[in-house]
Amino acid sequence: MKIREDLVLRHIGDDHIIVDPGQDMVDMSKVFTLNDSAAWLWEKLAGREFTSSTMVDLLVERHDLPYNQAEEDIRKLVEVLEKNGLLDKLANAG
Repeated sequence: MKIREDLVLRHIGDDHIIVDPGQDMVDMSKVFTLNDSAAWLWEKLAGREFTSSTMVDLLVERHDLPYNQAEEDIRKLVEVLEKNGLLDKLANAG
């Protein structure tokens, strides 16, 4: 899978917001915010293909979590990213 290359992660105060710079007008009903860990993962993975396992490994390395907890967290994150069209559909096999 791959994060859509047209999206940009912006840091505004303490918030991490995903912006679609291609929109003529910002649709405030489609603003996505990420927590610190998800934003860190986004930055680590932007511009490259990756798998859920890659995401789990990065999360475990950064937070020293039990592997099964990291797997569940990543499963939920990927589900949200896919549901909201934030992943590149052409590379979405992983």
